Amino acid sequence: MEDHNNTMSPRDCLQRAWVNTMELVRDFEMYSKNINDDRVASFFKEMAEKQGLQAHELRELYNKFDNNQNN
Repeated sequence: MEDHNNTMSPRDCLQRAWVNTMELVRDFEMYSKNINDDRVASFFKEMAEKQGLQAHELRELYNKFDNNQNN
């Protein structure tokens, strides 16, 4: 939720970052499967894995933040 100063809450930032990172994971996975150059395909596969780890960390932090806000 945004406040009157157009700043986002930490919860919203975490959620947006997680969604954006998951989109990158999907994109990079698709690229790795559809590119005929093995070196580039391997690069995108590695990037998908790294983004997946970041997405996981973002989701964990979001869940902890969200649980603390609801207690």
